[in-house]
Amino acid sequence: MGQDEPPDEEGRRLAARLAALRAGRGWSLDELARRSGVSRSTLSRLERAELSPTAAQLGRLCTAHGRTVSRLLAEVEADPPGLLRAADQPRWHDPATGFARRSVSPPHPGLRAELVEGTLPPGAEVRYAAPPVPGLEHHLWVLDGELALELDGAAHRLGAGDCLRYRLHGSSGFHNPGPDPVRYLIALVLP
Repeated sequence: MGQDEPPDEEGRRLAARLAALRAGRGWSLDELARRSGVSRSTLSRLERAELSPTAAQLGRLCTAHGRTVSRLLAEVEADPPGLLRAADQPRWHDPATGFARRSVSPPHPGLRAELVEGTLPPGAEVRYAAPPVPGLEHHLWVLDGELALELDGAAHRLGAGDCLRYRLHGSSGFHNPGPDPVRYLIALVLP
């Protein structure tokens, strides 16, 4: 599915949740655009489920609303289970970069840790201007391939088996220098 193609049912639930979050804060589209850096027209189309958000747009919106992407995606689930079988783990695909995200942990609003699997195709890059929650603790473990990670301007190169622990306070960028896909697991721990 391309970015300009209409979302599926899960995408429509995500669009409705984004609209509800904005309305719940009493923000206009202009106010959310100012806070997130996503244009007013794009926000309008996202909330009407006319297009799917990119990873960067979703990251900016989560930052504006002070929640992780995992939490936002869990909020669109009807009744999250305690056991989450592999086939039932929510997946999200960025139509712009090919980045694929899988929420491994069963979601629960009262828990502070989440496991998220990410896969980037060769040459793909995803950048975030700010963390969704400042001080978010990450444990990033590369399962396959190679990942070039930038955290607040500091560069890290990780290969299969390498693990980096950090607190996210500023910008971040994930790049796959190739030639193979990179697959990694992030354990997120809310402050």
